[in-house]
Amino acid sequence: MDIRDIARLSGYSVGTVSRAINDKPNVSEKAKARIQQVMREQGYQPNPNAQHLKQSTRTSIGVLVKGAHNQLFAELVEHVQASLGQVEEESQLVYLDEDADEVAEAVRYQSSLHFKGILFLGGDPANFRAGFEAITIPCLLLTNTAESIGRDNLSSFTTDDAKAAAEAVDELVRFGHRRIGIIGGNRRPEQIGTLRLQGAMDALERHGVPFEVERDYEPCRFSMRDGYDATMCLLRRRPDLTAIFALGDVMAIGAMRALRDVGRPVPESISVVGFDGIEASKFTVPRLMTVRQDVEGIAEKGVAALLERLEDPAKEPVHERVGHTLHRGESLCPPPHDIYHTLYEGMAS
Repeated sequence: MDIRDIARLSGYSVGTVSRAINDKPNVSEKAKARIQQVMREQGYQPNPNAQHLKQSTRTSIGVLVKGAHNQLFAELVEHVQASLGQVEEESQLVYLDEDADEVAEAVRYQSSLHFKGILFLGGDPANFRAGFEAITIPCLLLTNTAESIGRDNLSSFTTDDAKAAAEAVDELVRFGHRRIGIIGGNRRPEQIGTLRLQGAMDALERHGVPFEVERDYEPCRFSMRDGYDATMCLLRRRPDLTAIFALGDVMAIGAMRALRDVGRPVPESISVVGFDGIEASKFTVPRLMTVRQDVEGIAEKGVAALLERLEDPAKEPVHERVGHTLHRGESLCPPPHDIYHTLYEGMAS
């Protein structure tokens, strides 16, 4: 009899049984009592030599962060490390460029650092399809879905980005906006920015709001600087805009600075809505209206799934979309109806 038998008889996962046996903190008293009862009934005694061998040979979990300027990832890293620390798991952070091939980098790091598991913060499904077969250890992708990739050692947890973006646009339209610009992302298939853009465009079409990609959308990287530049570029084409939807909060913050610099006060002259719900969005002036992701839930659920897979390599991968909320903020109000915008409407036409 081994730990897998105890898990089967107790009704709990191998990971939970392992944490109960090793007296880890994140096991409920009910689970611990049931597991101990089964162990007594079966006369099971943990092998201290095997436990010592596991502890002495274990390696760390690699955390590959795609994009050093994305503050959402900084907050996710904090929650991921907290969750791993609760079970005394070590992690090693690796920061990658936003446009890097994270799977190729993971293969390279795995050959030298010998991670026992890899957690990806951000990722392009195309990269996973092209090169993930070289990775055989348990892996986890956060903030994008890997469900369609079909790898049995890859789980994923993310927000429903298209749905959340559509809800943000619904709110803009509800407030009366019909001249809406969008900034962020790069339109490559299956990437987060693309999913959000498509969700937004679907909502605009559903509401009958005109939107031309070449005119009303400006791609950019996830940073304040790029959000600033993208807004300036978009305004040169569409000076009559009454609202901007930024596909990430860091870009929205850059957009708000750009608008201030050209004398377009937010929200009196133009509204701004972001996406992510990073901590900084609570302290902008005005406070940013944004889609708030459940960062803590994504991190905790993802880490739990990865740990269970490390304990039981036969466990099926998990793919889940975690809930989100709309944070109202102060950067959204009805569009202005004054001579300033009437002039711009004439220029645009």
